[in-house]
Amino acid sequence: MSRFSSAAALETVLRYPIVPVFYHADAAYTKRILQACYAGGLRVFEFTNRGANAFDVFQELVPFVQENCPDMLLGIGTIYTAADAERFIQAGADFVVQPCLTTEVAEVCRQHNTPWLPGTMTISEVYQATQLGAAIVKIFPGNVLGPGFIKSLRGPMPTVPLMVTGGVEPTEESLREWFTAGVNVVGMGSQLFKNADDTDPLSQQIAGLLTVVDSLKK
Repeated sequence: MSRFSSAAALETVLRYPIVPVFYHADAAYTKRILQACYAGGLRVFEFTNRGANAFDVFQELVPFVQENCPDMLLGIGTIYTAADAERFIQAGADFVVQPCLTTEVAEVCRQHNTPWLPGTMTISEVYQATQLGAAIVKIFPGNVLGPGFIKSLRGPMPTVPLMVTGGVEPTEESLREWFTAGVNVVGMGSQLFKNADDTDPLSQQIAGLLTVVDSLKK
């Protein structure tokens, strides 16, 4: 079960609003990436359920994070079914991310008081997500919808916490474009981990990106 309350988890995500989105079949390699992200200042990490042994790797990551990255929220992404949501929450997931929106996953997260971040791409879906209890609404795919969608959405829905995933690059220009459009959080996948074998530069890059985000939030 999660080490954090839903409210505490939400506060952490909004305070450290860059979420790495990562999968690797090797647990040792994933631990190195997690440690580099933590050293760079990140406190939220989304491991994705995209491989046959994703659950086995995740089970290894939970105690590693508790011991070595105690302030890190470790969530699970790419969840489609209630059964998967249940087993990852039982394994220690601090939040659950979906590429879509399903009521069955929403209900499992509600029962466990686990933050639920469903994927949406229309105003109707965003509204449905808020009605079903989403902690943060994920806008996906960002590279298709673009910052203009966020700006338009902020008219009728100015206060919904939004995270965009897809199309976010690890540059000041990209971060500025998305945050000024109105997102609260960004998720970054392959763009962030292009040269991830060298973890020291990755940590330094992350620290620089957090500095950029801090300046945009002031």
